[in-house]
Amino acid sequence: MVETRAGTRYRVMKPARIEHRGERVNCMIRDLSLTGASLEVTDPARIPANFTLVVPEDGLKLSCRIVRRTVFRIGVAFD
Repeated sequence: MVETRAGTRYRVMKPARIEHRGERVNCMIRDLSLTGASLEVTDPARIPANFTLVVPEDGLKLSCRIVRRTVFRIGVAFD
């Protein structure tokens, strides 16, 4: 398989939070790059197409959009 992503992904295991219109959903960042991430969530269908990803450990708030959904993960691009 040929890698077509714009940025190199690094495997991580960082706790994070998805925030949208006052709702908060805990998640785990499983891989990360400068352009996006793979997030492990319990119910991907419940996550809106656009949201803010908060990474308390790093003091980050990143605007995201979903580019891929699987059973327990979503792939996001940073806006």
